[in-house]
Amino acid sequence: MRTWVKKLGVAILGLGLAVTLTACGSNSSSSKSSDLGLQKSGTLTIGWEGTFQPYSYRKDGKLTGFEVELGKAVAKKMGLKAKFVPTKFDSLVAGLDTNKFDVVMNNMSETAARKKKYLFSTPYIYSKSQLAVKKNSSISKITQIKGKKVAQTTTSNNATDAKRLGATVTPTDSFQQSIELVEQGRAAGTINSRESFYAYLKQNPKANIKLINSGDQIAVQKIGAIVTKEHPKLQKQISKAIQELRKDGTLKKLSNKYFGGNVTDK
Repeated sequence: MRTWVKKLGVAILGLGLAVTLTACGSNSSSSKSSDLGLQKSGTLTIGWEGTFQPYSYRKDGKLTGFEVELGKAVAKKMGLKAKFVPTKFDSLVAGLDTNKFDVVMNNMSETAARKKKYLFSTPYIYSKSQLAVKKNSSISKITQIKGKKVAQTTTSNNATDAKRLGATVTPTDSFQQSIELVEQGRAAGTINSRESFYAYLKQNPKANIKLINSGDQIAVQKIGAIVTKEHPKLQKQISKAIQELRKDGTLKKLSNKYFGGNVTDK
């Protein structure tokens, strides 16, 4: 009888311990999510365009791209699941203010204006800009866009550079639309990152465009993840994850896969 009672006591104690540990684990996960200010416990909600090869796009209906794999890898390093929310480029940063997502990872460059209001992670891409024009264009230098129409998404750093160089910006909704306006002759050119153009030409080798280097007219841009200034702990955790992915070779591997070269180093 005593033996049976003793065994029953041990079983009850074990059950109680298991429940306690489970509760502690749950509270720990919930506490972590709350501490980082996440929209959903245990999930890193990421905003991006979802239509911009090779950064984020759909292939045969499946999400893929450099920033899709990067987002998943960052979330995994943080012990979280990744959830992606497709949004038009011009509404991405504003989506942070309305808590539509936790972070934006969409080939977004650090600019003085953005840094006044938002926090950037450590860079995961160091980007150099180029100008795309029609193959028969008389433009041979990026400075020659002065006084000409250039197709750009209006809130992008590329639009800012185009205006600074004296061009008139023709608003577009996407990289694809900008390229189309150039090929149709409705815009003299479009400025974007070299990696974006390389990826586009890989998919469209017969595209009627040629690329012109920006030289020293446009500085190398740091591309990172963006969060609001209300979430400095989240910024630090994302930066830590990116640094670990750089150190273990994941960043370079993903870059070679989607861009055909390493665009993640200075």
